[in-house]
Amino acid sequence: MEAVARLRNYPTSPRKMRLLADLIRGMGVENAVNTLKFSTKDPSIPMEKLLLSAVANWKVKNEGADIADLYVKTIFVDGGRVLKRMRPAPQGRAYRVRKRSNHITIIVDSRSAVTENKQEENANIQA
Repeated sequence: MEAVARLRNYPTSPRKMRLLADLIRGMGVENAVNTLKFSTKDPSIPMEKLLLSAVANWKVKNEGADIADLYVKTIFVDGGRVLKRMRPAPQGRAYRVRKRSNHITIIVDSRSAVTENKQEENANIQA
């Protein structure tokens, strides 16, 4: 059974956050945590916390289950609200500064649960 964790309105542009999301998509949880821990990008810290939160949510749903075969099933980054600010420019003009934010969603699941679901689907098709 999968578990979800969301981080909303984090003040980094979605483009920068998607670079990290692409790094850990489909990875095992242990490898993903290590990748984020040793990444030099600033948003890796909140993404690591979010991943650990998703794992904790999974543990609550699946008491007594083994987390060794847990992996990042889905991760996506959506754009959040944009704060519009003005910056002084030459000759009395003003340039618009767009301070972007994003929403991150991580879904983790067990690989064994995925294989069980596929076996059930195959059995239903053959019947």
